[in-house]
Amino acid sequence: MNNSFSESYKKAGVDVTAGYKSVELMKKAVENTYTKEVISGIGGFGGLYSLSCIKNMKEPILVSGTDGVGTKLKLAFLMNKHDTIGQDCVAMCVNDIVCSGARPMFFLDYMALGKNVPEVVATIVGGVAGACKMAGCSLIGGETAEMPGFYPEDEYDLAGFCVGVVDKEKIIDGSKIEVGDVVIGIASSGVHSNGFSLVRKVFQVNDKNLNQYREELKMTLGENLLTPTKIYVKPVLELMEQVQIKGISHITGGGFYENMPRMLRNGISLKIDKNSYEIPAIFQLIQKEGNIPERDMYNTFNMGIGMAVIVKKEEAQKAIEILEEQGEKAYVIGEVIEGQKDIQIYG
Repeated sequence: MNNSFSESYKKAGVDVTAGYKSVELMKKAVENTYTKEVISGIGGFGGLYSLSCIKNMKEPILVSGTDGVGTKLKLAFLMNKHDTIGQDCVAMCVNDIVCSGARPMFFLDYMALGKNVPEVVATIVGGVAGACKMAGCSLIGGETAEMPGFYPEDEYDLAGFCVGVVDKEKIIDGSKIEVGDVVIGIASSGVHSNGFSLVRKVFQVNDKNLNQYREELKMTLGENLLTPTKIYVKPVLELMEQVQIKGISHITGGGFYENMPRMLRNGISLKIDKNSYEIPAIFQLIQKEGNIPERDMYNTFNMGIGMAVIVKKEEAQKAIEILEEQGEKAYVIGEVIEGQKDIQIYG
């Protein structure tokens, strides 16, 4: 590169050489996510991915999803901790597409920042790559945009995009759900990546109180809140192989009330027992310190259930055992009743 151009651009706030260093630092982590379907390497203009994996499907359907981390990033900035939010970014996308029964194939990330600090960028992308490995998908591309004057030097935004595939006859769309089926809740790892504008307001978060040890949490507030979103792809795909899953809901923004009805067909509703599992201490703390009504809690947060699946009552115990074998905590938390695609929470 022309040195005079590089220096001129640097004076404008964009360090081109830092971008090159970022790519070099993240290269190994990215390449570790590659499966045999990945054709292109890092640095190309587009990511190439072979569709050989669909050759045994009768009618392959592509399923896509995109999302970001949201204002949870503010906590990462305050704590100068950037190794977990990459998993949040991936989880928000892959957990969504597996709700259709799709297997994630590849992922792309987008990062916009005020200043490119190669070590920080590599740490973030390393988290993205590690999460892609957990989900069984390949990180085949991305963009790091240095935008001085648009973002503060120590801040950034992170978003991602994922594509998966499912055979049409295996799509999970809620059409087979019947009255009497049961809802199995799979435990979350904490707040995940939704509701953080409210969380930040409740705790008035700053670098001091985030680092305070909370006895009820058995860790600092910041450690708990930055716990990355759990990735449910492999446990759910394994469950699909052994049990008929009739509906799946990823409990994200909007909590129980908004997300659980999304997996229902017309004519049915859900009845959820809030005492059927233990609600994590962080949600009790948020509700207490923010004086938040219970309905608002269930309409904002996952309340300890990150994913819900609907199965036949006769297969519920088998489903729980399969999920536990996959390292997940799972509970029967409710049942399907007649209704108009809504949810009742009792207990």
